[in-house]
Amino acid sequence: MTGRARGRSRGRGRGGGGDAARRPGEGAQEAMPEQAPVGRGRSRGPPPAQTAAPAPAPQQQQRPAAAPPPTEAMAAMSVRQEQRPPVGAGGPGEQRSERRSRDIQPEPATKPAHITDKKGGTGGKVSLVTNHFRLLTKTDFGVYQYNVSFNPEMESKRLRVGLLKSQNETIGQVHAFDGMMLYLPKRLPEAVTKFNLTTRNGEAVEMTIMFTNEIPKDSPSMLQLYNIIFRRILKNIGMQQVGRNYYHIKYPIMIDKFKLELWPGYTTSILPYETEVLLNADVSHKLLRQTTVLEYLYELYHSVRGDFHTEASKKLVGQIILTRYNNKTYRIDDIKWDTYPSHTFHGRFKGVERDISYVEYYQETYEKTISDMDQPMLVSRLKKIPGQKMRIPEGELFLVPELCFLTGLTDEMRNDFMLMKDLAVHTKVDPKTRNQSLVRFMQSINSNTEASAELAGWNLEFEKSTLHLAGRVLPTEKIYQKTKSYSYDPKTADWSREMRGNPLQSTVNLDSWVLLFTKRDSGNAKDFEQTLKKVCGPMGIRVADAIGCALNDDRTESYLETIKQNYSNNLQMVVTILTTNRKDRYDAIKKLCCLEKPVPSQVIVGRTLSKKQMLMSVCTKIGIQLNCKLGGEAWAVEIPLKNTMVIGIDCYHDSSMKGRSVGGFVASTNQTLTKYYSKVSFQHTGMELIDGLKTNMTAALRKFNDLNGNLPERILIFRDGVGDGQLKSVVEHEVPQLKGSFNEVSSGYKPKFSVIIVKKRISARLFHKSGSDAVNLSNPPPGTIVDTDITKKEWFDFFLVSQSVRQGTVSPTHYNVIEDSSGLTPDHFQRLTYKLTHLYYNWPGTVRVPAPCQYAHKLAFLVGQSLHKAPSAELADKLFFL
Repeated sequence: MTGRARGRSRGRGRGGGGDAARRPGEGAQEAMPEQAPVGRGRSRGPPPAQTAAPAPAPQQQQRPAAAPPPTEAMAAMSVRQEQRPPVGAGGPGEQRSERRSRDIQPEPATKPAHITDKKGGTGGKVSLVTNHFRLLTKTDFGVYQYNVSFNPEMESKRLRVGLLKSQNETIGQVHAFDGMMLYLPKRLPEAVTKFNLTTRNGEAVEMTIMFTNEIPKDSPSMLQLYNIIFRRILKNIGMQQVGRNYYHIKYPIMIDKFKLELWPGYTTSILPYETEVLLNADVSHKLLRQTTVLEYLYELYHSVRGDFHTEASKKLVGQIILTRYNNKTYRIDDIKWDTYPSHTFHGRFKGVERDISYVEYYQETYEKTISDMDQPMLVSRLKKIPGQKMRIPEGELFLVPELCFLTGLTDEMRNDFMLMKDLAVHTKVDPKTRNQSLVRFMQSINSNTEASAELAGWNLEFEKSTLHLAGRVLPTEKIYQKTKSYSYDPKTADWSREMRGNPLQSTVNLDSWVLLFTKRDSGNAKDFEQTLKKVCGPMGIRVADAIGCALNDDRTESYLETIKQNYSNNLQMVVTILTTNRKDRYDAIKKLCCLEKPVPSQVIVGRTLSKKQMLMSVCTKIGIQLNCKLGGEAWAVEIPLKNTMVIGIDCYHDSSMKGRSVGGFVASTNQTLTKYYSKVSFQHTGMELIDGLKTNMTAALRKFNDLNGNLPERILIFRDGVGDGQLKSVVEHEVPQLKGSFNEVSSGYKPKFSVIIVKKRISARLFHKSGSDAVNLSNPPPGTIVDTDITKKEWFDFFLVSQSVRQGTVSPTHYNVIEDSSGLTPDHFQRLTYKLTHLYYNWPGTVRVPAPCQYAHKLAFLVGQSLHKAPSAELADKLFFL
């Protein structure tokens, strides 16, 4: 694969084509195996080794970073950026990734001062099991901290660890040492213990171990120690760390038909909860392709037309790869087309300063033979850690494509039904199987000699079974449409059958609309228009004849020009039937209809309409969408709170600009919380969303006042898209700014105000226990609430399972009230949150997050993926982004 390769490029868009209604991801099954591991290995030695090999030769020029990575990789980046630098502890052979335990920082206490009891009481009792194990301490448990110093000072940590280990007879086999601080499960006889030692080189050294303090059980240092110990235990039972989680890489699940393999493993963390310290463990899978990056490059070279280098950079930059020789993960930040494995770099290698080629390096270090000398080198840039010296001057690792394996799924793979079905067999684990796997996991720890000895040495033990607790199930909600109200099956929380043939809550007639299609799709277009009229009648929507536009070709310019020709101030809707789901064409149509010629639009892929037996169902969903995009409402639930505004906020990474995010802001404008006003704001890396949120809040309050004749008495904000590392920023900066916007609207305006953080990316799982033991486990019913045991004592938080899944284990959503002057009780918060999960109009059922959050996500996704600019203000009062 040479830098001189010529290729042909073919425009390939990632899916995007249809707005046609489908079940939202947030309300669907558990996540598939992670697309990209969190972290890039963070090795500090180049190439990707942990040895002190030197950096690439300085004469090699660095080309600019390639095109922004795909959306999924951007999501992985955002998580990766939250990581903090690893700090060491333990023996000389311990991996740096294991010593990451000091990532565990005290979380800010966010419980509002007036909240004394966060438990609700509404609903029926339900017996639950969670994926947590109690950490038990024996009566003689204690951890003692010592400071270890050397005279003369020893710079090498490896040497310091080795010298300390030579005194195991005195300090004991069980200890944790990070090069300076020593943790012991027993107290030494003397407060100061000195040793006169000799290094291998014959140098005399005095080592002093000085007692500092006994660590309190609830201190952050104790949590760090617990996690250090547990990571050692995982290594003792034969698991290896890849990214943040541990896997049984010796027992892969091979899916040879699709050239994939799954590594089974677990995510684990030990943290303090409501009343005790618990181990949270969950089943995890690492998806690895059997294809190397070099093989992928050759496949791409033979299939692409045009600029091969540009296309390869688009496909690979931002992707996460894994190197099997050290089981580390890296992010591809660039491709060096003019650098090859035969090139050399200079540095200290095996104690000697010399030049060495990448070919020699991998052969001598890992016994890996590189065969293709014309392949380019991949670049992974290490993030500069403040206060730490980089062992690589430029902070770059050079990786050989032949030795790197791709991780995660491509969009083509995700659209392959058979592949996803085969994967689901292994990854979508039902509650009973998941719990059995976790119990076996704990049994393997207790039965392992080294692991049990480590625990016993610290006077610790884990409970053998997962934690049992009591939850509550909230009552089902009554769904209201224009002329009818009804309930639904509490097991599924789905009312698609009940709503059929009934008028929607409020409707807007479709009197002026344009229907675009190619002549090839003229039959589909005719059937679609007729069926749409047929299904919209019973829903209370009158659909006039469309202005039909048959295009001679499917060029993007043809679609855009036809829309412009038919645009007028009276036009209500543009419906476009596309031949394929090319992303660039979808983006172009959305840009025109959202920015330049503001009008609600609907994009449908032709093949969606070609299945005649499904046409009625498809058109019904599209009809509901069209009504909502025009300002109508599909259904409603009873909202007891009056003169209340709910707001959803979510963020999404902009695919066109590295480091920029889109903030979606959606605020309700009516009493039933079914109509919304939307705004977006942009932020760059290192910038807060504060200024944009303040502007958006002011605009939303003024809109509410215009429509209702008064400002809302109560405002509840559901803030999604907040990582653990951002919670403090929201509490200290965003909330005061949001409250500060009230005076800009009206002097002395002080509404009752609450901010609730919404978290979907959590590892907690809930299983419904139907019998007296944990054998018959199933998913808990929608409406299940947990506000004890696995909540945090310093938070006003609760877990809610709001949706039903057909396969796998349902994921609860975590809610944390960080600001509250509303006067609402815990029951009020829980009931209102559940009610709002009923109001997302793309799905006739409950979804995983409150509707305002889901709408904010849809808005941010559309802008971040397609528009890259703020939509026209003329569309702000409609759900045009559905």
